[in-house]
Amino acid sequence: MSVVSESLSFGDLRREVLAANLRIPEAGLATLTWGNVSGVDRDAGVFVIKPSGVSYADLTAEDLVVVSLADGRVVEGHFKPSTDTETHRCLYRAFPHIGGVTHTHSTHAVAFAQARRPIPVLGTTHADTFNGPVPVTEDLTAEQCARDYEYNTGQVIVALLEGDPQRAEEVPGALVSRHGPFTWGATATTALENAIVCEAVAEMALHTLALRSPVDAPEPPQHLLDRHFTRKHGPDAYYGNTAAVAATAR
Repeated sequence: MSVVSESLSFGDLRREVLAANLRIPEAGLATLTWGNVSGVDRDAGVFVIKPSGVSYADLTAEDLVVVSLADGRVVEGHFKPSTDTETHRCLYRAFPHIGGVTHTHSTHAVAFAQARRPIPVLGTTHADTFNGPVPVTEDLTAEQCARDYEYNTGQVIVALLEGDPQRAEEVPGALVSRHGPFTWGATATTALENAIVCEAVAEMALHTLALRSPVDAPEPPQHLLDRHFTRKHGPDAYYGNTAAVAATAR
């Protein structure tokens, strides 16, 4: 489908992206307008994203901006898209399995980003979603900040993950140094949920690191962490009732 030859509306995608954006303040992930969610329609070659600086209280589906995946131009919308739009576009182009991207400035995840420390795997809650630490990027260079800053922000995330789609799927998030978390998933909804988990495990990690000592609390056993990740992800996953519901329907 061409983004220039057909009338665009993307009703379902707009509604999902709107709902995901509205959950950012509900989940306590943003102050003021600090955050955004997007969702992609790869067949149409576009993604839908929150407009820049519009408050969540005022946000409607019609306010969302449709952006070309190929070149970043605005295809539809009466507002400017989020200033983070080019970071989203970079991630979509690097990882074809991604269907949604979320960026927030949530307090505890930002604390790790500002300290330039990955969020460590300290227990099973983390391992349920992230198959390893949530990594942190290198600082952007002066040249990267001076030109195409937002796209280069995406590039440092891609470089951090070595462009590996499997790694991006197993660890669906990263911290941009001195900045904050970006998370992603198969849909805009999943990307937002991964942002909620990222903030939760960052808060748990900070409390755990404050309480424990290396002598009293060694690293958790890898077999335990693996068990928690694989029961929710991959071919042998059994968490939840989606499969059971589908079987009943048949």
